[in-house]
Amino acid sequence: MAKESVLIIEDDKNITELLKYNLEQDGYRVQFSARGDSGLEIARKSGPSLIVLDLMLPGLDGLEICRILKQNTKTAGIPIIMLTAKSEETDKIVGLELGADDYITKPFSPREFLARVKAVLRRKQIQPKKALLKAGTIEIDTEKHLVTLKGKPLELTSKEYDLLRTLMEADGRVLERDSLLENVWGYDQAAGIETRTVDMHIGQLRKKLKTEAERVITVKNAGYRFDNES
Repeated sequence: MAKESVLIIEDDKNITELLKYNLEQDGYRVQFSARGDSGLEIARKSGPSLIVLDLMLPGLDGLEICRILKQNTKTAGIPIIMLTAKSEETDKIVGLELGADDYITKPFSPREFLARVKAVLRRKQIQPKKALLKAGTIEIDTEKHLVTLKGKPLELTSKEYDLLRTLMEADGRVLERDSLLENVWGYDQAAGIETRTVDMHIGQLRKKLKTEAERVITVKNAGYRFDNES
């Protein structure tokens, strides 16, 4: 089966060559750009299966590229993995808020990189148990992919939507972080990808749920569960 196409937007030639080599060895079709503005144009024209996006770029920075792509209905569905040399949590949170699907902090191993690419690309559409999920003033119409809070549409990133839906469909059961990674992100538990990604998304989801945030319950040394009781 033919592999998907990956667009690398990265101004470090050595990193680009490393990623390109490993992706092509694994059967992926690769495009690349060393500038943010030209990378954005390639993304718009070619519609790649996935974008590997550096944050610090000439022409246009990675966060702005992510913002532009996620606000356009034609490109909003393209998954984005951010590359950053920064370890500050705020940089990662901003990217995730803009709709990025994952991030990798430099330096990283080719093995970890490929694991994350495969995980993002193999996400499976979760079949809903119910067409309409309700808890308090939260409602999810799974057929319309619509979340409302107190009757008003709630803007969530694709990951926040999948996370909320997975928690609500669990009917109060505790879901471990590894389980959430596997079900929401498609991660293979053996890939060794940090579960902090789940915690960061939970934090952002709670902020958006406002008065209903307490329904997302942290279970110490276990994971998370959702209080579905009205």
